Amino acid sequence: MIRRKKDEKRVYLYDSTLRDGQQTLDVDFNVSDKEAIACELDRLGIDYVEGGWPGANPTDDAFFAAAPKLRHARFTAFGMTRRPGRSVENDPGLAALLSSGVKTVCMVGKTWDFHVKVALETTLEENLQMIRESVAHAKGRIEEVLFDAEHFFDGYKANPDFALTCLCAAHEAGARWVVLCDTNGGTLPDEVEAIVAKATEIVPGSHLGIHCHNDTENAVANSLAAVRAGARQVQGTMNGLGERCGNANLVSLLPSLMVKMGYETGVSDKGLKRLTQLSHLIDDRLNRIPNRHAAYVGESAFAHKGGLHVSAVAKDPKSYEHMDPERVGNHRHVVISDQAGKANILTRLEEIGIKLKADDPRLPQLVDSIKAREFEGYSYDSAGASFELLARRVLDTVPEYFKLNNFRVIDERRWNARGELVTLSEAKINVNVGGKNVLTVAEGNGPVNALDNALREALTPVYRKLQDIQLVDYKVRILDSSFGTEAQTRVMIESAAKGTHWTTVGVSTNVIDASYNALRDSLTYKLFRDGAKV
Repeated sequence: MIRRKKDEKRVYLYDSTLRDGQQTLDVDFNVSDKEAIACELDRLGIDYVEGGWPGANPTDDAFFAAAPKLRHARFTAFGMTRRPGRSVENDPGLAALLSSGVKTVCMVGKTWDFHVKVALETTLEENLQMIRESVAHAKGRIEEVLFDAEHFFDGYKANPDFALTCLCAAHEAGARWVVLCDTNGGTLPDEVEAIVAKATEIVPGSHLGIHCHNDTENAVANSLAAVRAGARQVQGTMNGLGERCGNANLVSLLPSLMVKMGYETGVSDKGLKRLTQLSHLIDDRLNRIPNRHAAYVGESAFAHKGGLHVSAVAKDPKSYEHMDPERVGNHRHVVISDQAGKANILTRLEEIGIKLKADDPRLPQLVDSIKAREFEGYSYDSAGASFELLARRVLDTVPEYFKLNNFRVIDERRWNARGELVTLSEAKINVNVGGKNVLTVAEGNGPVNALDNALREALTPVYRKLQDIQLVDYKVRILDSSFGTEAQTRVMIESAAKGTHWTTVGVSTNVIDASYNALRDSLTYKLFRDGAKV
């Protein structure tokens, strides 16, 4: 870990998820989303939370009208410098920015001579005046002003003197932070480090920020390079949201700065443990499945599958882990697959509370059973609940809460009385539960939903807690497409109840049969975990 002088170690974090992140394709935050995310960022310890662009759209206007009360973070509004040919007193955009009710504003301006001439259609001197006058005008009315130097790196490569003069103009006019933006995302880390070092000769690093886009998959690396060169503010978004390929990912930047590079931020060690939870909260708000391969916070970030790896990790986790996953609120995950050896199985069993000795005669039987079932198409990489049930069944410790006698599912597509073409699904199931055979019939919006409804209708009079279960995700995969519609099918079902999630798997050439197998495991797992009595 790099150790630095006290005055060099502090790096300030600026989150633009609620503005830049909303420019992601298919991302659209409402006011409630923005408020919830802003408050979570504040709890984490982020220094600046950018709320949006006042005057740009009704959502941002409503959000700023009822701004969240943040304890740590400075709530920030984004906007532009004045337009060419207007005074600062007579520019509607600048007026909307300064009347948004915040104490901190960030305004963007041009620093690439090409953009000044082509996009703004004005002179280089007029652009400098726009920067000076806008920052000075805002500084007279707002506590803190930031200046985003748009296209700075492209501008520096084309005309370094003009680009640096733009920075100087903003700094001398009173900008607390002058932020160097790699707006097109095409600059590489070695270039960033060299150019930022030059910028620190004009503006002190304690007043320089970095804002990177990920078009070359280097946004995080570029941001870290800028910090090494002296910049002391880093801008980014949660989960790397942003236009095109996204922005620098603060979820990766934060632990890299703190754990790997030894910098201080507004986030405490305790706060850092909230990182995985916050990353998943953003995905939940967007109705997205979290990226399991995300650095630090992904489900696979500290997952171990190969038997050699697991055996070593069991002795000392640092043999195959670069850090303790608990530091970012994640956890170690031992994957069960056809590559698994005894070490995998023993470690996974210990995680679920089963202590088994390495020489237990049932262990080879369990390993063989897992490998045989995975050959059939089962996958226990993600279906942890089905793995636990399989293991416990081999060890004779799972009660039979109910027994299927038979089921039938009917789909009917027809025209209704109003002339609409509708599809109806109906399931009839006969199960033995509580020592009695129970026959139930239920409808659903599809065959699996109808089967689920019929099964629960039969079981809930005996097992009331099954009412709490919600089906969160349902995935179907054809295992061998060469067989067409006769192919083996794998169904994965994710279920949830009172904040707990679990996943089960079923396999069959019949998708309804595979779905029943996964549903059966889901309900059985819930009952077992609740300690239900047969």
